[in-house]
Amino acid sequence: MKQFFKYVCATVVGIFVVVAIITILSIFSLVGMASMGNSLTSVKDNSVLVIQLQGSINERSEENPFGEILGNAVLTDQGLDDILKAIEHAKTDPKVKGIYLEAGTFAGAMPATLQSIRKALLDFKKEGRFIVAYGDQYTQGAYYLCSAADSVIVNPQGIIDWSGMSSTVTYYKELLDKVGVNMQVVKVGTYKSAVEPFLLSQMSDANREQIETYNGEIWSEITKAVSKSRGISEAKLNELADSMILLREATLYKKEKLVDKIAYSDAVKQTIANMMKVDDPDDYNTISVKDLAGIANSEPKGISGDVVAVYYAVGDIVEEASSEWNYSPEIVGKTVCKDLQKLADDDNVKAVVLRVNSGGGSAYASEQIWHEVMNIKTNKPIVVSMGDMAASGGYYISCAANYIYAEPTTITGSIGIFGMFPDASKLLNDKLGVHFNTVKTNQFSDFGDISRPFTEQERAIAQKYINNGYELFTKRCADGRKMKQDDIKKIGEGRVWTGIHAKQIGLVDELGSLDQAIAKAKELAKLNEATVMNYPAKSTIFDQLINEMQGTSYADKQLKEALGDYYSVFTDLKKMGQKTGVQAALPYYLKFKL
Repeated sequence: MKQFFKYVCATVVGIFVVVAIITILSIFSLVGMASMGNSLTSVKDNSVLVIQLQGSINERSEENPFGEILGNAVLTDQGLDDILKAIEHAKTDPKVKGIYLEAGTFAGAMPATLQSIRKALLDFKKEGRFIVAYGDQYTQGAYYLCSAADSVIVNPQGIIDWSGMSSTVTYYKELLDKVGVNMQVVKVGTYKSAVEPFLLSQMSDANREQIETYNGEIWSEITKAVSKSRGISEAKLNELADSMILLREATLYKKEKLVDKIAYSDAVKQTIANMMKVDDPDDYNTISVKDLAGIANSEPKGISGDVVAVYYAVGDIVEEASSEWNYSPEIVGKTVCKDLQKLADDDNVKAVVLRVNSGGGSAYASEQIWHEVMNIKTNKPIVVSMGDMAASGGYYISCAANYIYAEPTTITGSIGIFGMFPDASKLLNDKLGVHFNTVKTNQFSDFGDISRPFTEQERAIAQKYINNGYELFTKRCADGRKMKQDDIKKIGEGRVWTGIHAKQIGLVDELGSLDQAIAKAKELAKLNEATVMNYPAKSTIFDQLINEMQGTSYADKQLKEALGDYYSVFTDLKKMGQKTGVQAALPYYLKFKL
């Protein structure tokens, strides 16, 4: 019998070993095929770069060759870095004659991301190249990009969304009342409205004021750009936005000069052929963003021993990485601090560009990252490039830099902090019939216990702690920006500003792109040549596979697709229980309708 079990066990183990070997070989085969595919890709004569406007645009792309196999729709997400790299390479490659923008199911992006892509498209046109755009349906964000094209085509049954800006805030006060939870809030800043959704059922006057201001400034940037490209007055564009053109006939779009042509997709080839001045509509080649960016990244460049490090800080600022249900990027304080320490100690790194795209988060983690920025600054220049957002904690980690760039439509500022402590006594006592008796050795031994509300003394102590945190935050900003602390407080109060306004009040130095920030870093480091290296390293193919196998990213993506606009409500409620300590975060989840 022992021999029988011995052989059975050996057989089972052998099967597992064989399956493991086959799996590993399959993975390597897939990776090899992916690598081979990339190596065979080249730019052919008479090429057109195809940019498909679909899915979402993230700050950085991630390799995921297994996504299609595993049925993950994340494949439709694109990286801003790849798009800009591809356009830049196309601009300098004589084989690339033009760009084709294909508007599809575009979930969109924040205004600053769209603005940076549109600037790159306009720079491409300055080199004498053409851009053609086609769409069965244009979301407003897609149309903003496509309006830069030489020829904009819409399907005869197509639609264009052009209706203006809106920002939505979701309020949970009545829901919390119904379940018996009271959020005890301590904060500093009239405009620091991150806590409003848990205290009110409608928008405060101060919050409405700041939203109206930055929405108006962003919309003005958009209408000015479209007006210049399409030759339509800003007044007319606003009139069209007020006339619900989304549900109008395509002939109206042509009449009002929003498009140049009404045609089906098969007309695109002929339009591109005409632009290229070739007789045969099939006599040109296409290349994707991914392939062209890959070629650009793989080409040999002049390698200098001097390095400018571009460090990407993207997502919520947290002390510890989330362990589950988190598909969104995070700025993990401990990890980022270690990374920045290495850059500070690396003698080859002569300058650092901190690319910030964050609405903030943990005040403690923000302070630790600020400290590492100061550490870098003692030995080498550090320049900040703000993306879509660098607000609250995102501004905290930026303010000490030698120089700060922002896009005109960047959301920044929000200098203020808050603390939020749930009191679930009504839920526990009245709704569930659960009661507690506490025995303690000291007065505050049970401070923060959700089974009871704050005492007046506890609230006063908590408020003082928050006030001290605000004093520290504003001092960091004042020291970094070489301003008086009282002047920072006047423009602080938790108020959100656009990049345009932030430059006017001294929170940023210049309006510009990541490339301009890199050039500034070289200038401050007195470098003629330097190798630009990006940090942290992107996750590997194997990291992506493990993530998919664990199912977290897949499940979260499916949930996001199923819930749509209500996904943010789900994540907001989930994050309530995850936030610890004092928070320096944006006033709310910024849900732009763009």
